[in-house]
Amino acid sequence: QVQLVESGGGLVQAGNSLRLSCVASGRTFRFSEYAMAWFRQAPGKQREFVATIDWNGANTFYAEALKGRFTISRDNAKNAVYLQMNSLKPEDTAVYYCNAVGGAFSWGQGTRVTVSS
Repeated sequence: QVQLVESGGGLVQAGNSLRLSCVASGRTFRFSEYAMAWFRQAPGKQREFVATIDWNGANTFYAEALKGRFTISRDNAKNAVYLQMNSLKPEDTAVYYCNAVGGAFSWGQGTRVTVSS
């Protein structure tokens, strides 16, 4: 069973940046075999897609509204995927989650990001 642990969230003022991390662990899986993605869930809303990255980081894809502000990356040696978030806005306030594309793994606890105006 794969476990996902997200970290790096916090309270920031609008315009600032945060870098989120997600580390995957498990006995019998190869992290590099999975395309990974970030999702977020704002208060009172459904979880939504943020960004995805293929197995070796060569290709990325973003939710249209987030292009240019967010950058997804990964380090297969560390079983980690990252989300660099710049120019944060109050509407970016949400709990952020990572998972394999298609939701292959159990969801982690997420990391909460709060952006104040």
